[in-house]
Amino acid sequence: MFDGILIIDKPVGITSHDVVARVRRILKMKRIGHTGTLDPFATGVMVILVGRATRLAQFLDKDTKEYEAVVRFGFETDTGDLTGLRIADSGLRIEENLHTLNLDEIERVLKDFRGEIEQTPPMYSAKKVDGKKLYELARKGIEIERKPVKVMIYKIEILNLKLETWNLKLKVACSAGTYIRTLAQDIGRKLDVGAHLGELRRTRAGKFEISNAVTLEELEKIVAAEKLGEILISMNEAVSHLPEIKLSAEEINRAKNGIKLKIESAEIADGDFCRMTDKDMNLIAVGFYGAAEKIVQPKLVLV
Repeated sequence: MFDGILIIDKPVGITSHDVVARVRRILKMKRIGHTGTLDPFATGVMVILVGRATRLAQFLDKDTKEYEAVVRFGFETDTGDLTGLRIADSGLRIEENLHTLNLDEIERVLKDFRGEIEQTPPMYSAKKVDGKKLYELARKGIEIERKPVKVMIYKIEILNLKLETWNLKLKVACSAGTYIRTLAQDIGRKLDVGAHLGELRRTRAGKFEISNAVTLEELEKIVAAEKLGEILISMNEAVSHLPEIKLSAEEINRAKNGIKLKIESAEIADGDFCRMTDKDMNLIAVGFYGAAEKIVQPKLVLV
């Protein structure tokens, strides 16, 4: 049995569920999870949780995401991306404005999308409204009103602009829950030319970068060579963004039983989560700190 994190470079054309199923077959393990899906047409970083690490998802799925995205100008689609049907008339002056596109105008518009913005979740999304996923309604031809949500765009910069094909390649760093196809569509609307998401590659999820990812084919070879330990990220490293409390042998026994520990820490804010480790840097539990009582309450025991 293995416990830890794998970074998989998801290929184009398969679902995130397919990736999890492939990893289960390769590792011969059922207990496999992930921290966030990618659409079938998208590629890049998928954070795969193995064994007991599946229980850490709640501490990893709110991290900043980074993408390389191609915005394709000229028309919108009903899904907001290249998989959808072209919307013939979106009320935009596309033909009139498309040939006036230039780098300065695009950069001026992008300024409006930096920082906190509001997005209306697309109908073709897994977001639930009244217990139903939006895409299930969309497939039945039903469109309902959605409330805008606030998201944060930390970075949006131009990587490449090909006016001959009307393709704009962007690097985007954003908060979890940001819809990049909605961002592409909204940029097109701001330019009054219409746009949809033509390509998407996730290059980072939290601290996990594409440079550390392996393909499914590479994973098969690594497992066959019995070298999984060389790429498996430990549970402790996965949550290293949380402040650490080192436990004695006696404290470990108490933590294993969910018993509060009397620990004073000036570095941990009241109510914050912390990782509780042994002398060998193994993750014993994740707890939350009560400053008033100076106690750590184990919330998630991993051993």
